[in-house]
Amino acid sequence: MQGREIDIHGLDPIIHERVRLAILVLLSETESLDYNSLKKVLKITDGNLVSHLRKLEDNGLISVKKSFVGRRPRTTYSITEEGRQRLSEYLKNLKQLISGVE
Repeated sequence: MQGREIDIHGLDPIIHERVRLAILVLLSETESLDYNSLKKVLKITDGNLVSHLRKLEDNGLISVKKSFVGRRPRTTYSITEEGRQRLSEYLKNLKQLISGVE
């Protein structure tokens, strides 16, 4: 098969997962979102969401803030500056990758 060279190495493996990508996109559009809002929008299980949020936090892409509203705990998530930069780079590389597809 001949054709253009395709570089998939520019696709960040932390971001290149549908749920993590969706979380970053959602957080990039707002100041922060709480856990329940993310779960409702993404329509995924608690275990699945926690796993993806932890992976993003461990890699410095999101920050976590825990507080109380009345007596109820509330956890909110925000995209970090590094997260914004890596998401932007990921999207740029993805656009280049798919640019030849009609």
